[in-house]
Amino acid sequence: MPDLILDISVSLDGFVAGPNPSLDDPLGVGGMQLHEWVFPTKAWREAHGHEGGQDGVDSELVAELVGQASATIMGRNMFSNGDGPWENDPKASGWWGDEPPFHHSVFVLTHHEREPLEMKGGTTFTFVTDGIESALEQARGAAGDGDIRLGGGADVAQQYLRAGLLDRLQLHVVPVLLGSGARLFEDNVGTLELTRSSASPTGVMHLDYRPVR
Repeated sequence: MPDLILDISVSLDGFVAGPNPSLDDPLGVGGMQLHEWVFPTKAWREAHGHEGGQDGVDSELVAELVGQASATIMGRNMFSNGDGPWENDPKASGWWGDEPPFHHSVFVLTHHEREPLEMKGGTTFTFVTDGIESALEQARGAAGDGDIRLGGGADVAQQYLRAGLLDRLQLHVVPVLLGSGARLFEDNVGTLELTRSSASPTGVMHLDYRPVR
């Protein structure tokens, strides 16, 4: 059975997004700092159709996840930052343009029904209205022998943590302080076993955990 892997960047003070998110600033004030380590990597640039980039521990981890994931689950906020009817959502096709970087099935948790959205490059967004377990079941069917990436945001990550459905947590701890925003760990999530760690010259600490069940 494929693993469900949460891969997410987090600040030193525990936030995965900054305060006051908006369409112009979807990660909240200061939130983009959490992801600046990934953009120069060779693996990220290749996945997004760009040349060049930096090798090293950061790029190796990005390449590993890109190679593992055969399906993705995300929340409505990560998909478009919207929360109402789709006809009122200015980002109803997502943030990524006509050819998103996933190239596999993506399951979007939402309260508003919608037909699947097929994009260029092999990405199909399926909109799931009957909860996190349904999204996971559908993602397992689509993933085959590959793993499933849980993309976030924070609320979706917390739901899967509370339900005990996560198999791995890959946390990228970025040396910034946001002060407020969306926290990853709001509740007691039980015991986590550290299975791997690596430090990057960028100052980011990469930590891989498995929940102890």
